[in-house]
Amino acid sequence: MSERNRNLYIFLDEGGNLDFADSGTKYFTLTGLSKERPFEAFKELHNLKYDCIESGAEIECFHASEDRQKVRDQVFAVIDSHLTKIRLDSLIVEKRKTGNALQIEERFYPEMMGYLVDYIIKGHNLDNIANIYVFTDSLSFKKKREAVEKAIKKVLSHKIPKEILYHIFHHASKSNYDLQIVDYCNWAIFRKWERNDDRSYNIIKKAVASEFEIFRNGSKHYY
Repeated sequence: MSERNRNLYIFLDEGGNLDFADSGTKYFTLTGLSKERPFEAFKELHNLKYDCIESGAEIECFHASEDRQKVRDQVFAVIDSHLTKIRLDSLIVEKRKTGNALQIEERFYPEMMGYLVDYIIKGHNLDNIANIYVFTDSLSFKKKREAVEKAIKKVLSHKIPKEILYHIFHHASKSNYDLQIVDYCNWAIFRKWERNDDRSYNIIKKAVASEFEIFRNGSKHYY
């Protein structure tokens, strides 16, 4: 057996809201970006951040839904130049097809996250992997954070060899450029589904390995 000397990194993000009503978003998306070191995009993003500041923009970090289009174009240009080094997996939920019992956040969120992490793990050859590091943005609600951790741990403990160690972190996205990159990628996927706007999606689609609409065969609408 070959030596386990590599590390797999997974960065997770979500799009849409959990308002299960006509007033909420039509879709909810969860996207995972997985990669191995070296991490090369951060230097370009770091320089871009200060280019933006020098041009008069007050930017603490990159956030796709809040950034101006000019900034988004520049960030996507950096992401585009590094797409061969990453894998994107996304879970798409048409919310009105979600059964009433599953609409409870404490159940919905971890269950969907579990499905996504399962897809990500299945997409990688783990023969040489020693550690898996999973990052999400800071989750302000303790119950949600605990539910997410439980879902991720459940998948990893059952789907990976016992020799592989896994580690879960909840970091502020402003401290982590890869969380900012997955935010941009998930935003592009969400816009495609929610608004039929594939402008940004067409930039990243070459890195999208799976895009699974979980209730695609469902016909019943619950609201």
